[in-house]
Amino acid sequence: MNGEQPTRRDFLYIATGAVGAVGAAAAAWPLIHQMNPDASVQALASTEVDLTPVKEGQIITVKWRGKPVFISHRTKKEIEEAVKTPLRDLPDPQTDESRVKKGKEQWLVVIGVCTHLGCVPLGHQGDYHGWFCPCHGSHYDTSGRIRKGPAPLNLEVPPYEFASDTMVRIG
Repeated sequence: MNGEQPTRRDFLYIATGAVGAVGAAAAAWPLIHQMNPDASVQALASTEVDLTPVKEGQIITVKWRGKPVFISHRTKKEIEEAVKTPLRDLPDPQTDESRVKKGKEQWLVVIGVCTHLGCVPLGHQGDYHGWFCPCHGSHYDTSGRIRKGPAPLNLEVPPYEFASDTMVRIG
């Protein structure tokens, strides 16, 4: 009992501490794991859409992260109207060029949720032939910019890129 030899009591202290540490980690794991996003949301982190069947002048709706996303194949007339709109006429000034990808101006991709209270606007409607939110009367143009009504901001442009000429990846 000179203190240099480990005693049975030393072993019990070490074993008890190790079991306690493993128990604390086992108890903490479910609490930490439950903070991860649901698998259904992770599956929608990005989505690819084939644009081949979308005709000029047509708007399709796809789902991304639980939200509707409008993909509009704009006509030359719609693009011209959006480009020539003076920024001073817009409540939330943004150029049409900043809302589309260079070289792919015919494709507009926006999140289909009204920025007023979260309703889903209707396509090819309203005073500017873009989108119209029937809930409270917001009018968006063919670039998804708010033109009239209570909505404070333009329709949001999600992160997206063109994987090819006919395939867009959202997210």
